[in-house]
Amino acid sequence: MENADVRPTGPALPTGRGALSYGVVRALRGRPGSGTPLPPRGTADDAAPYGEDLHLALYLCYELHYRGFCGVDPAWEWDPALLAFRADLERRFLDALRTDTKRRTDVDEALADLLVESPDGASASHYLRDEGELWHLREYAAQRSVYHLKEADPHAWVIPRLRGRAKAAMAAAEFDEFGAGHADRMHSRLFAGLMTDLGLDTTYGRYVDVASGEMLACVNLMSMFGLHRALRGALIGHFAAVEVVASPASRRLAEAMRRVEAGDAAVHFYAEHVADDAAHEQLVRREVVGGLLEEEPWLETDVAFGADATGVLDARLAEKLLPAWRDGLSGLRTPL
Repeated sequence: MENADVRPTGPALPTGRGALSYGVVRALRGRPGSGTPLPPRGTADDAAPYGEDLHLALYLCYELHYRGFCGVDPAWEWDPALLAFRADLERRFLDALRTDTKRRTDVDEALADLLVESPDGASASHYLRDEGELWHLREYAAQRSVYHLKEADPHAWVIPRLRGRAKAAMAAAEFDEFGAGHADRMHSRLFAGLMTDLGLDTTYGRYVDVASGEMLACVNLMSMFGLHRALRGALIGHFAAVEVVASPASRRLAEAMRRVEAGDAAVHFYAEHVADDAAHEQLVRREVVGGLLEEEPWLETDVAFGADATGVLDARLAEKLLPAWRDGLSGLRTPL
């Protein structure tokens, strides 16, 4: 029987980048159980844990829990074979993150480290503020659209897994992210305005094909943490890390947008985050993190891990973008 929910809506399936992602794309073009095989179990064991292929494959699996893809049967979302394959990808990614992050149990220490800036200001926001041209800002916005057009969605999954102070404060922070009841103030809508000022296509998922594997890994991190109750502490650590670094980074990016005269909406998106994220940082640290650890103190190691993993992946993205930009090259897989 034909599934009436398979409609020509949503983003198009991206182009594969290797055996893993090509295999997922090929399977999703058919119906669950139709005979089109997924890559064999264990294939992910030899894949680069931060590589383009693994992270596009993982992104494809996760996106089924958001808006899905044009013409893809929604039954794929909970297909057992696809979930088993996804678990292999997650295991490879998570093992690498646990190896590459500091093993610490102090959340305050992990969050404090994020505020220690490198002497050379080696971050995308520093570069964009000081040297960025309009084309750099357009590339950065295209990359970040993979997350910002669904901003706050991955973090919402943790709310049912919290209780007490942590749950109330997390819901309050998310309420602000979703526009406090006003659709035109949703951060995803504000980011679409920024993209319009920069002459970019605001279609959801439009720039997945050009986004780097490093950017996909950043988005996959929050999806992985959000979808697993066992990783709820890591998701809170990630959210706290985002709020800690967002205000100073947003200030630099607002300055960059003003300097190149990108437009009022482009400046407003980051200017809005300067104030909002400064307030959220205190709320998240005191009430979300504090409330969670009051209820479940054994999760402090996980919270610290989530913060540290966020720093590792943000650094990898900067290491991808900055050398390319300094050489006058695109940081995207295909220039705009």
